[in-house]
Amino acid sequence: MIQGLRLKVCGLTSLVDAQLADNSGADFLGFILHPASPRHVTLAQYDAMAERLPDRRRVAVLVEPEPAQLRAVRERFDYFQIHFCADLPVAIVAGWTEIVGRERLWLAPKVKPGESVPEYLLPQAKYFLLDTFRADGFGGTGRAGDWPQFAREQRAHPEHTWILAGGLGPDNVLAALESSGARFIDVNSGVEAAPGVKDPEKLRRLVAALRARGGVAPGR
Repeated sequence: MIQGLRLKVCGLTSLVDAQLADNSGADFLGFILHPASPRHVTLAQYDAMAERLPDRRRVAVLVEPEPAQLRAVRERFDYFQIHFCADLPVAIVAGWTEIVGRERLWLAPKVKPGESVPEYLLPQAKYFLLDTFRADGFGGTGRAGDWPQFAREQRAHPEHTWILAGGLGPDNVLAALESSGARFIDVNSGVEAAPGVKDPEKLRRLVAALRARGGVAPGR
């Protein structure tokens, strides 16, 4: 935790970058298991790294997984970040909750600008991640999201843990925190030299900005 703020570094594809994230003070390490992502790692690649990864909590990032896929990874990771269309039948989401548990599930519904997270999803998970809306896919835009929308969701549902994602980097993270009130952020493309390759200097600058910022209340 940095100045009361929790940090996840996502899109990790190598031990070098995982160690860099660890040295930077990340609380969570994210690994994208979605094949369409340029930061995709296979389970075999992850397993080859697993024993040598830093002792940080590990997050599997998936897109609308089938139950069998989720069961295959539930013992390998601490948390499960699932991206999905917000109008997906609630029975499917409830199935994810049943497999990994409400306390380990991070729901990342694709919510259109100006819309809210559907109320029926709220009982299914403790954690909710809001990423930048992308009509033709899930995340990975490198563009900043709707920070005021995030602030509204967090105020409306303080019983949940809200995670801000979407184009966060050293040059905009302080503005994002000021506008959103986020206490938990997820960084990826904003601290990269290329897709799947983290930039030590960008990550150093981001962490320096967070450490220089005072008065942040501890996250939930």
